[in-house]
Amino acid sequence: MLELINLEVGYGESMVVRNIQLKVKESQVVCIMGRNGVGKTTLLKAIMGILSPKSGSILFKNDNITKTSPSYRAIKGIGYVPQGREIFPKLTVYENLLIGLEASGGTKKNVIREDIYEYFPILKEFKNRNGGDLSGGQQQQLAIARALVSNPSFLLLDEPTEGIQPNIVADIQRVIRDIKENSKTSMILVEQNLDYAKSVADYIYVVDHGSIVYESSVDEIQDEDVYRYLSV
Repeated sequence: MLELINLEVGYGESMVVRNIQLKVKESQVVCIMGRNGVGKTTLLKAIMGILSPKSGSILFKNDNITKTSPSYRAIKGIGYVPQGREIFPKLTVYENLLIGLEASGGTKKNVIREDIYEYFPILKEFKNRNGGDLSGGQQQQLAIARALVSNPSFLLLDEPTEGIQPNIVADIQRVIRDIKENSKTSMILVEQNLDYAKSVADYIYVVDHGSIVYESSVDEIQDEDVYRYLSV
């Protein structure tokens, strides 16, 4: 469904992501792991079109999207949950979710799917509350729900459990598993907790200094090979 071919991405003259080769199949959850600052967020921004690659290609559903806009990619079916959530604090929960519908290109009615509230019931209870008045965990739930309302076929999740209380971490784990088991949605998850990654992912890539240094299916992963790239 998604393939990165020799992808290189950077800021100005500084190259952050180097020669990345990565594939994600339909209905597959792929986890990207690595220490802070090794290029994981940069990679996701390139897939979403926020950053333009210096070289290489991004293929999505047999379409070369390397030079397309973020809005084009959203309409094609890519949803994005950025690190830090980036919800609109002065808009209500409901208004934030409506903005997520814009990713469908205006082809869907301004009605939030009921299963979104089944995933995160607190959002229905707080739908008239401003996003900025939610707790950090609730804002993360809102950010994920906002990406899901347009029913994406591919979801990018950038450290969705970072700094979140354990009960909401468990909720997010449950949602990822449910999407994986009951839809054809593929996902890339950036995560630093190996046990958590193994509980939801099918395949794991480890990035260090902008390059993939280890990859394995979850069933065959050697924990010690991953941990040596995660330890400080």
